[in-house]
Amino acid sequence: MRKRPNRSAKKLGTAAVLSFSLVAAACGGGSSDSTPDETPDATEAPDATEAPDATEAPDADAAPANTADAAIEIDETDVVEEDSGPVAGGTLRYGLEADVNGINPATSSLSSPGLMMGNAVYDTLAAYTPDGQWVPYLAESFTPSDDFSQWTVKVREGISFHDGTPLNAEALQINFETQRADPLVGLAVKPFFPAENATELIDDLTIQYNLSEPNAQFPGTVSGQLGMIASPTWLAAALVDPNLNQAPVGTGPFVFESRSQDSTTKFVRNDNWWGGEVYLDAIEFIPVTDPDTRNDLLLNGDLDALQTTNAASVGDLQAEDGIQNIIDENGEESFAMINTEVPPFDDVRAREALAQATPLKNYRDLIGLGISRGADQSFVPESKYYNPDVVQQGDNPERALELVAEYCAEKGSDINTVLGETTTCTDGKINIELQWSGPAVVQTRIADLLNEGWKNAGFNVTYDEKPQDEHILETAIGFYNVVTWRQFGATDPSSDNVWLMCRTIGGISLNWPRSCDESRDALLLEAQASEDDATRVALYQELQQKINDDFIYIFLTHTTWDNAFAANVRGVCDRLAPDGEATQCATSGRTWFSSVYFAA
Repeated sequence: MRKRPNRSAKKLGTAAVLSFSLVAAACGGGSSDSTPDETPDATEAPDATEAPDATEAPDADAAPANTADAAIEIDETDVVEEDSGPVAGGTLRYGLEADVNGINPATSSLSSPGLMMGNAVYDTLAAYTPDGQWVPYLAESFTPSDDFSQWTVKVREGISFHDGTPLNAEALQINFETQRADPLVGLAVKPFFPAENATELIDDLTIQYNLSEPNAQFPGTVSGQLGMIASPTWLAAALVDPNLNQAPVGTGPFVFESRSQDSTTKFVRNDNWWGGEVYLDAIEFIPVTDPDTRNDLLLNGDLDALQTTNAASVGDLQAEDGIQNIIDENGEESFAMINTEVPPFDDVRAREALAQATPLKNYRDLIGLGISRGADQSFVPESKYYNPDVVQQGDNPERALELVAEYCAEKGSDINTVLGETTTCTDGKINIELQWSGPAVVQTRIADLLNEGWKNAGFNVTYDEKPQDEHILETAIGFYNVVTWRQFGATDPSSDNVWLMCRTIGGISLNWPRSCDESRDALLLEAQASEDDATRVALYQELQQKINDDFIYIFLTHTTWDNAFAANVRGVCDRLAPDGEATQCATSGRTWFSSVYFAA
């Protein structure tokens, strides 16, 4: 064993050393990381727009970082530096934190593990570079109208899906319309496009997307799930036979071979990949929900790579000889999320009281373990969008008790529709329910820790632990008081609009807190339409203050993702876009595979 590596960075792939600034998070993100015996910080929001992409940081002496590049640390210490270069062969065994219910980008609520598997079989229309700039990938070009309300996208010529179906503009249109028609994925599409003529076919390879409002960052939204292009032939068949959602067909570097849910999903090399040579023979994705077991399998050689957000596991992996770690704090924030639509939390006094009662220090010490940093907002301090004036309120039970007393004196007879109580207050305390996804040992610990602070500062708390799918559904339909959650962290923050805007509130909402503020929407729309960096920085800093003032979220920690690799895995950070640009290495627990190989 050795001491935890310092914050210097080495490139995981070639032996060249890169300089990164130290120590940023879900489209929201994928479905849930609170699987049985897993140790997540919270439930992760189902991925709806760009997967919460985060990427590498620039040189420490460069300009202030954005959310994409503010918190990637790559450690290749204690591994063999000599490498003869890429060689073909071998099967990469990758340990995932959970399995998913399907690998269809048009109909599946892909979490980080699902998006990871998607990276093997699909290509996206755009990709992000290490400094957070989008570049064309499966698309050859993106051309906006003068006001950014229309984008013309041309796909590369001569590409076919794994089933032989040609990639063309019609395939993009079919993917778009299938996503828009889906009950869940469509929630992230419909609010941002007109009901009719959202797309127009220009020629065989060219399509025009017509947006509801100008968006200068549109290509970034098709760098994740919404940009994963599946075979239209397969999509049509999967709508008839949903079992086919388990056997994806894309244009990517690997071809689906087999899948046993909660066991192993295998992809084999696509020898005809349009993007160039692929080195690995195959990838096997293996869900291992217990993080200690996942670590042991990597250390014993039964896995070649893994993903984890468990702080204890991250610390152990960083202290282990011969393990390479990609540490990413960009990928989401962990927080308690409050339903603002129903009593008691339709009153800002009750929301502020809960925040003031929250034992922030204990959470960050006992759950974050000094590895996951405390969060005040959805940007880390290194981000150019970070607002230094925003501070998460908490650890103030006296103020909480004052607010509770004021609320109960005035509103105590309101009905808590979640609990079914005839009154929101009992014996001068506010009645609330805390819900989370389980069974999960750490989630229960988190509930007990939060309750310890809340019960002593004016709240009667009941627990509701639900299976992951029920938990997400009840959150989406607003049948909750407060939940633990994980979200935000898109490479460009405009891709997080889906979680914040009034238009995404409905019977099923992606604006989970159901908090509508038209002035907040105006900020979001102005920011997404602007190319001016200073303007966008000011708008996002103002946005962070608004969110803080509204007490919608109680920010706890910046989620720390670790993608850990055995000593002989190379090339993880060597992936290039077709036009030669370097692309991001990892984001929110996900990596890419076209450039990966085993050192000889």
